[in-house]
Amino acid sequence: MLITGKNQITFIFMNKTDTKTKTPKATKKLSKKTAKKKQATKAKKLFGPDVYKRDQHGLLDCVDYTFNEDGSVNWRAMIKPEFLYPNKGWFEMRGQQVPSSTEGLRDNQLLIMLGGIKDLARLRGFHSVGYDVKNVEEGYVTASCDIEWIANYESSNNNVYYEDYANASLENTDAFCEKFLETIACNRAFVRCVRNFLNIHIVGADEIDKSGNRSSTNQGATTPAPSSNAPITPSGLLEKTLRDKHSVDSFDAFKDVLRALWKDGKYTNEEVKDWSSFDDISAKEARKLIGIISK
Repeated sequence: MLITGKNQITFIFMNKTDTKTKTPKATKKLSKKTAKKKQATKAKKLFGPDVYKRDQHGLLDCVDYTFNEDGSVNWRAMIKPEFLYPNKGWFEMRGQQVPSSTEGLRDNQLLIMLGGIKDLARLRGFHSVGYDVKNVEEGYVTASCDIEWIANYESSNNNVYYEDYANASLENTDAFCEKFLETIACNRAFVRCVRNFLNIHIVGADEIDKSGNRSSTNQGATTPAPSSNAPITPSGLLEKTLRDKHSVDSFDAFKDVLRALWKDGKYTNEEVKDWSSFDDISAKEARKLIGIISK
């Protein structure tokens, strides 16, 4: 109130400053924080089954596939680079320097890690994986791996059963691995089963001979030295299985076994008449015969 003269009173009203009133700058910051909170609330948490699922062709929706000209999946192209490395043995055998990277190398100059094989199997999809360890001897083990692959457009939407064999012995493993021959044989069989089914021509790191040509005389006097030409092919495994389990030491003797199997209806194959040695037996037929005579 202000008195300006006689009987004159002038009232002046002043707004009281609200110390709680926010400045425009503070208001803007608050708005941003509120918006972020709303966005965080609206953001949907990642749910695996919404992402990791297959379409009507049996392919994963979340994967960018590479295809061959015929429309089939190029499984070789699906191998992640981190699972590949130069095959040291290939270069050393030829007196060449081992490359520091895989760039420009051919498939026969590469090795693929077990993790890469597992990744391919996951991409392709499977129902089950089974193992059967056979011919367990001191210093020698044979194992088979069978995989039931899920249906996809490459298999006419039918499940596919595929089996492969491998061995592990004192002659093709190093000093550490010789204590785990069954495990090494199973890993090798798994690698072969996956890569052969998917038409991968890169050898698995688990498949190669890691013995370093060590002498069998260093394996202990009580350990029998296995043959230096330990079989690494299905026909070689068949030959060894026949020798160890049925005392069949020649191809002529094997023919007698074939006749008995034919007579009993356990194995019939018109191609038998064209076989003159174990080398004439295809890998597919050798695997069938190993399964029959190992029972």
